[in-house]
Amino acid sequence: MKNYFTSIIAFGFVTIFFIGCQKKTDCQANIICNDAQGKPMSNVEVRLFANVKTGTPPVTRTGDVKASGTTDQNGKVSFIFKLPAIFDVTASVGTTTATTLIKLEEGKTTDKVLEIK
Repeated sequence: MKNYFTSIIAFGFVTIFFIGCQKKTDCQANIICNDAQGKPMSNVEVRLFANVKTGTPPVTRTGDVKASGTTDQNGKVSFIFKLPAIFDVTASVGTTTATTLIKLEEGKTTDKVLEIK
């Protein structure tokens, strides 16, 4: 009986050890859109995409990994990816567009502020 309880306790410690060692690998991108005065802009269409050059001569096309969303009342939209990446970012409202790049790192959250003029 004593061996049974010892085995249960040992199994519990091993399980907790392995669960605790799992790294968080998700990459989060927070895009914040502000106007020229620095005030948050809601309802801005934000796209993340990666341009890929292939072939000879090189032809640029949009890669398979992409995402889009709309900013909330705080001017923010968030995206989560499983792997690190570098994305082009476009934010559009009406006829005005702002662009930038964002680099996502494993297990980290990256914030990028865009000023839409």
